[in-house]
Amino acid sequence: MRYFAFGTALICFALVAPAQGAEVTRTAFGKTASGEPVDIYTLKGDGGVTVTVLSRGATIHSVLVPDKNGKPVDVVHGFDTVAGYESDDNQYFGCTVGRVCNRIGNAEFSLDGETYKLAANDGGNTLHGGGPKSFDKVVWDGEINTDDPTVAAVTFSYFSPDGEEGFPGNVHASVRFALSPNNSLTMRYSATTDMTTPINLTNHAYFNLAGAGGGTVLDHEIMIDADGYTPTDSVLIPTGEIATVADTPLDFRTSTRIGDRIDALTETPSIGYDHNYALNGNVGEVRTVAVLTDPKSGRIVTVKTDQPGLQFYSGNFLKGQKGKAGKTYPYRGAVCMEAQHFPDSVNQGKFPSTLLSPGEEYRHTTIYQFGTK
Repeated sequence: MRYFAFGTALICFALVAPAQGAEVTRTAFGKTASGEPVDIYTLKGDGGVTVTVLSRGATIHSVLVPDKNGKPVDVVHGFDTVAGYESDDNQYFGCTVGRVCNRIGNAEFSLDGETYKLAANDGGNTLHGGGPKSFDKVVWDGEINTDDPTVAAVTFSYFSPDGEEGFPGNVHASVRFALSPNNSLTMRYSATTDMTTPINLTNHAYFNLAGAGGGTVLDHEIMIDADGYTPTDSVLIPTGEIATVADTPLDFRTSTRIGDRIDALTETPSIGYDHNYALNGNVGEVRTVAVLTDPKSGRIVTVKTDQPGLQFYSGNFLKGQKGKAGKTYPYRGAVCMEAQHFPDSVNQGKFPSTLLSPGEEYRHTTIYQFGTK
């Protein structure tokens, strides 16, 4: 195993070439509006898939996946510049979301007798961690990993001080992206705190297996291994109930075309699919929870996780913005499969707890495994 690092004041580049063809490179991607450097890491393995991730937001920038004929295409949304990610056209494309992903009702929660006020960035609610210091918008420290020669891996870490975005506690968070020879991208999240605080992390990649910018995903098919979901009110905050998916447009226990029943949801508050599924299986145990398929290209992504929930979102707010290589991202042009705890768990006593206490460690594993049929 060899490690090379060299650079100038304008660009840095690093190469790690573990055994069996796994390789990681680091190059400069640009700078934020405030002048902070952003790096891009390229993960290559033996299986034919290539992944790039950014230090801004610990973001999945691209995933090149071959189709059934061996032709690779980028299957996730993103931008070619830092400015794109800082623009209003960025709808959490590929980022790591935190401190608390999804929604917190009324932009507040109470803990140990104190009420914490958060940024109301989704009507009167908090969405995906809040404002300018939510995890998707900050630059993380990246470190290329060489401990396992069979995988291409990088770990991002971020220190969130007490009070950042209104949350209590000094939090040290990290996420490791590792591409293995079987074309699995494993994300391992961890966090510690010095005060009890809610933590709920996920990745917000937008997938179109026909290729990012390749039209809608209504002809994609998906299986979600969940008998129940968490109903919501008019502003998408859970009611606290877990309802059955049976006899509803939300039943994907067998693989079903996404467009078959989506119109039944268009005039509802979710405007399509934007629902948290209460996953089957044992929480804390990594198991297959969803399989997304594009019948035309043959591409498949299998989602495995140890989390209790999966937010399935059908790109209902995509607006035709221009992304990488000038591609257009149309309405319902991608789906997100966000493994996480349930929305608003910090205010819902019957949901699995998202509270992390001093001396404990938050751990979370999600895997996207790419293939063809």
